Amino acid sequence: MSDHATDPATETFVAHRNLLFTVAYEILGSAADAEDVLQETWLRWVKVDLGQVSDQRAYLVRITTRQSLNRLRMMTRRKEAYVGPWLPEPLLTAPDVAQDVELAESVSMAVMLVLETLSPTERAVFVLREVFDVGYEEIAAAVDKSPAAVRQIAHRARRHVDARRPREVVSASETRAALESFQRALDSGDLQGLLDVLAPEVVLVSDGGGIKQAAPRPITGAWKVARLMIGGLGKNELPITVGPTVVNGSPALLVHLDGEIDGIMAIRVEDARITGLYYVRNPEKLSRVESETPLTLR
Repeated sequence: MSDHATDPATETFVAHRNLLFTVAYEILGSAADAEDVLQETWLRWVKVDLGQVSDQRAYLVRITTRQSLNRLRMMTRRKEAYVGPWLPEPLLTAPDVAQDVELAESVSMAVMLVLETLSPTERAVFVLREVFDVGYEEIAAAVDKSPAAVRQIAHRARRHVDARRPREVVSASETRAALESFQRALDSGDLQGLLDVLAPEVVLVSDGGGIKQAAPRPITGAWKVARLMIGGLGKNELPITVGPTVVNGSPALLVHLDGEIDGIMAIRVEDARITGLYYVRNPEKLSRVESETPLTLR
């Protein structure tokens, strides 16, 4: 272990590991795949002649981006065969993530879903430029494009994301207040209470991955969503508990069914009402909701 502690390649990789994971996760939307990318990055990093690297952090981000792009193209094919809607893998995050407004917004379920609508290269360019403030020259080296092409891609991706992301950043306290109202109505089976907190055009997206029961397609409209939530969770024969948690930098609900984790509910809030409800039930995506995953932009 002492040899590893003094090895410059290991020290540098460990020092930037949280950053590299965050880059990979934002590009991929999957913690499991992000971990695989980090392993691939490490295997390439240890073969690099560090004496030839002027900026080791930038070089590591470049390797991570390239490996993430390769993985994202594989995931695109995987998602085509996925059963039902696909949601990003939720992460239990530390309080400092919620306090970093820029980071919290970039990993929010609502924004991560918008990133899903970009092409792999657009997503990588957008994440590196808009989230991590990487220069165009460095992004160009990471995605094998010219700086001029990267500028065009970044502009196109930014316009696409801005048209679809929430209009304004909502504070954690406002999100928490909407979530508490939602939970109270859910716990008491109060249909009107749900209708009061849900926006008329609310969209419910549920991800069971073909393993757990979930709506096969998004459900739109407060009445439909409220009735489904009351009829689904409210009438379950097994004991169910719903409690607050924080995933992807925002308040969310952790659902237990008969003592076992059943899912995570994240929300999108606009004008104090819930416009998006994201319910991840696929057990393969719930391994990161009990212990905190460190994320950072630096």
